[in-house]
Amino acid sequence: MTASTSSTDSTDSSSSGLLARAAELDAADPLAALRERFVPGDGELIAYLDGNSLGRPLIATREHLSRFVDDVWAPRLIRGWDEGWMDSPLTLGDTLGALTLGAAAGQTVIADSTTVMLYKLCRAAVSARPGRSQIVLDTENFPTDRYVLEGIAAETGTQLVWIEPDPLSGVTTDEVAAAVGPDTALVVLSHVAFKSGFLADVREITQVAHAAGALVLWDLCHSAGVVPVELDAWNVDLAVGCTYKYLNGGPGAPAFGYVASRLQGELRQPVQGWMGHAEPFTMGPGYAPAAGMRRFISGTPPVVGMLAMRDMLDLIGEAGLDAVRAKSSALTAYVIDLADELLTPFGVEIATPREAARRGGHVMLTHPAFRDLIPVLWERGVIPDFRPPQGMRIGLSPLSTSFGEVAAGLTLVAQLLDERT
Repeated sequence: MTASTSSTDSTDSSSSGLLARAAELDAADPLAALRERFVPGDGELIAYLDGNSLGRPLIATREHLSRFVDDVWAPRLIRGWDEGWMDSPLTLGDTLGALTLGAAAGQTVIADSTTVMLYKLCRAAVSARPGRSQIVLDTENFPTDRYVLEGIAAETGTQLVWIEPDPLSGVTTDEVAAAVGPDTALVVLSHVAFKSGFLADVREITQVAHAAGALVLWDLCHSAGVVPVELDAWNVDLAVGCTYKYLNGGPGAPAFGYVASRLQGELRQPVQGWMGHAEPFTMGPGYAPAAGMRRFISGTPPVVGMLAMRDMLDLIGEAGLDAVRAKSSALTAYVIDLADELLTPFGVEIATPREAARRGGHVMLTHPAFRDLIPVLWERGVIPDFRPPQGMRIGLSPLSTSFGEVAAGLTLVAQLLDERT
């Protein structure tokens, strides 16, 4: 028997055992039945491992979108604005806040894109701390966060203070304590690191920033809907996140913003559109901000863009966020186990914390071949994503992902790596 044949036989045997283990995990999964609520992929899809980039659509959403056109939009037309549309960013924001953010009513709004909402809240925060000339952020944060803050710094003459964390460990409380001071106006960090999946200590870091007199904004794009968040209990000031990942709002779904009630009267957001006016239909000559979270709305509410999100929030409410987190932790642990067994022999490294309490809902694997392998995986029905310089991110949406998918997907990764040796 040749070495190549021996390797193939060993891989096949190992794969059979892994798939059997996946079947056992799926059979024991209390949320397994909820996978049937999602629209299935095409017949060529083996494993969708990118749910932290774009969630799969729900069957209910397909039905609701059609009914909205026929039963609401067409018959009611402009009358819909007086029948719930105008308030939908606030009412759905309250639902989102209660189910996924640990936020009491009146502090969350659905509007804009993540980039625009980040700009609005960060710019308002910097203006609310006159005399302070620094913004603290980290080099591992998502590009949008860094780019937006670079722009705000240029507008305001503010200095950016960069934390350079260990990519695997993420931003620590000690690093923030060393970076903040009497000149710090704002700290902007991600709850879950978009590459490594590292889970930051929001409560402790927020306390450190507050002790320095600074405001803190948390990016929740990779945690909302998959990792329990307690914004009120953690005394968070501001938060922003997208809704097309674990909240399954669909491509281009609007973002959300959270502003603690204690700060709402103090902050004046910079994009002063008519929908944030105290009396929008007076259409007067000057701008007067509305009370509460309405002042953080700028333009027309994205009514159609909120429909899919409503359905996913209903499903999260049915499952319970703690159960979603438990399934997420089990899936990411399974990815790490599979990577240890199948992929590390080929030189793959795990660039995500192994402790469940220190990671979010995805796992980053690294290897020099991944840039070339991702397109091949996509062609063969396995869909992770690539993050430079050599990372393959395994994003697992707990309510729509099975352990069997994970096993099949990573088994193919191992086969492709084996073919290259």
